[in-house]
Parts: sequence; C-alpha cells; structure tokens
Amino acid sequence: MLRFIVRRLLWVVPTITLVTFLVYIAIRIGFNPVASYLRANPRASEAKVQQYKDINGLYEGPWGYVRGYFRWLWQFLQGPDAWPRSIKGRAEVWPPLRYSIFNTLRLAGIAAMVGIPVGLGIGILAARKPGSWFDSIANTTAFFAGAVPPFVSAVVLQLIFSVQLGWLPVGGVYPPGHQGFDLVLMIQHLILPVLVVVIQTVAGYSRYMRASLLDVKSSDFVRTARAKGLSERTVLFRHGVRNAMIPIVTVLALDIGALIGGLIITEKIFNYPGMGVFFINASGKGDFPQLMPYMVIIVTSILLFNLIADVTYAFLDPRIRLD
Repeated sequence: MLRFIVRRLLWVVPTITLVTFLVYIAIRIGFNPVASYLRANPRASEAKVQQYKDINGLYEGPWGYVRGYFRWLWQFLQGPDAWPRSIKGRAEVWPPLRYSIFNTLRLAGIAAMVGIPVGLGIGILAARKPGSWFDSIANTTAFFAGAVPPFVSAVVLQLIFSVQLGWLPVGGVYPPGHQGFDLVLMIQHLILPVLVVVIQTVAGYSRYMRASLLDVKSSDFVRTARAKGLSERTVLFRHGVRNAMIPIVTVLALDIGALIGGLIITEKIFNYPGMGVFFINASGKGDFPQLMPYMVIIVTSILLFNLIADVTYAFLDPRIRLD
C-alpha cells in the first residue's frame, strides 16, 4: 500500500507539470495576455507593456512558451508574494483567490456533507426492494430533480423564498455594506445555494447507488453469503454496499475535485464570491496572472482526490491488490 501511494505521488508531480504547461499554452493562445492587458490599461506605455511581458514571462516563439512557463512556475513556487499581479490596478492575486477558495469550500463542503449521505441512503433503501412504492417514488423524483438544470432550480427558489415570501436573501455572503463576522447572516445566505447543490447531489448519488447496489446484489458472492444463512442486513451492508461503493468512490473523487474548482452556475446566479465567480471575472478580463493559479488549484485537487479514490478501493475490496 505504501509503495503504491509513493509511486502515485511521484507521478503527480510530472502530471501536474505537463497539464499546467498545456493550460499555460491554452491561456496564452486563447486569451492573448498582452491584448487583455492593453484592454484593461488602454493608456499603458510601451515600457509598461514590456514590463508586463517580462514579469509574466510572455516571450515570443515556440521556445518562448517553454521558457515563459518555467519562468511562471518558478514564480509560483516561491509563494504568493512572488506571483505576478493582476492586470487591473496591479492588485495581488492571492487575497481574492484565498477568499474565493474559502467561500467555495464552505458552500461545497456543506452541500456534500448533506447531499452525499442522503443520496446514498435513498439509493440503498430503493435497492433493497426494487419495484416497491419507495423505489418508484425515489427513482422518479431523482430522475426529474436531476433533469432540472441548476440555473432553473436556483431562479425558482429565489422567486419563491426571496421575492415572494421574503424569508431568505437573494444572494451574496452578507448583505451589502455588512462588516464583520455574523454566523446567522452567513447561514441565511447559504441556505438557497446549498439547497440547489444538494438537490443535484441527492438526485445523482441516489441513482448511482441504486444501480450499483442492484448490480452487486445479483453477484455470485452475494448469493453465496445468503446461502450461508447470513441475515439480509448483513448481506446488504457487509457484502452489498461495501462493493457497490467502489464505482461510487470514482464518481465521488471526480465530483469533489471539480467542486473545488467552483460551482460556476450556482455561484454566479446567487452572486456568491467563490471560485466559480473568480474564474468568470478572471476569464472575462483575460487576466493571465489570476487564471494560472486558479487552473493549478483545479488540476492539483482533481489529481489528489483521484489518488485518494485509488487508495480507498483497497479498503472496500480486498481483491484489489495495489502492491
């Protein structure tokens, strides 16, 4: 097990390097950082433009991309104080990025802690007696809830609970002009965006779990466990759910890694200043110094959670030999 983890960790470094290099090339080609800088600073002199190129390593030519990437990578590894500044007002990149990460982790973490256990529980109950009234209701509800796009459910919830009833705020983290920490206000602003994510999470994981558990229940080892005289509860949880969780872990790892990148639609509709809104603002300006750290965080989180998923397989299924 330890050797496997070490091998995977060693592969993470070159993988992150390769992927971020490709991202670096895509951002330079797709956003044209120099043109974006000129749009944000139309009165910038040639000396300022050249200074921006030098600081960000925006060298020309094919080898210029390689040289520029390693120039950027060296700055990135030195820490936030050494990162190039935003193209608008020369603002530091790390403070707003850190704030966005914290907000997204709070929103995604609460939604995951609520939605995933509830979804898995509904899927297990539905798979216990396929074709029952509970299975029919749960599966149909999950199908329709999952088919509703987040931007539709978000707007509907805003119209009902914010506009019509006035119970909850429309969006944001705090009311405009609020200063300081207020847990009650924060919870009130989180309820609707969390509910939107929870609806999608429960709908997805209940159907994943139901399908996976039904597939496992028809396996030979489950029939053998029943033939040994084990109770249905023991067969279900010790043999069924444990093995049914293997494909779920893969989906879970990918989802959590993606959640860290930001819930772009939900955050935008609720004007919630998370990673999704950070990316929209940075890409809208073509802000190269902001886009690169954002992409590195996404790539790193997805790779690390995939590593966690691979290690988890060994605990769920002893037949899988990682060594």
